[in-house]
Amino acid sequence: MPTEPLSQKEIEDRLRELPGWSLEGDRIARSYRLDSHFAATALVVHIAQIQEELNHHSDLTLGYNTVALTVQSHDVNALTERDFALAERVEGIAPAHGAN
Repeated sequence: MPTEPLSQKEIEDRLRELPGWSLEGDRIARSYRLDSHFAATALVVHIAQIQEELNHHSDLTLGYNTVALTVQSHDVNALTERDFALAERVEGIAPAHGAN
């Protein structure tokens, strides 16, 4: 996937397609609330599996019943298509874990 930084307009356009995600500085971020610590942990493991598949890793924080991600392409110190691809994959699996 290209590692070219996205323009501000491209970032804004892509964020409109990802409800719940926001721009925090030079990263995109999202927090999920789940029913239990076990459910949150299962989501973290599933996200880690996706990150390995994509060879693209986010900052991932596990709370008691929360999971938070911040995503940025560290190799270019900017947002790229890879970041949004990861966010889309996470959005695709989060509901199955009961995340909202």
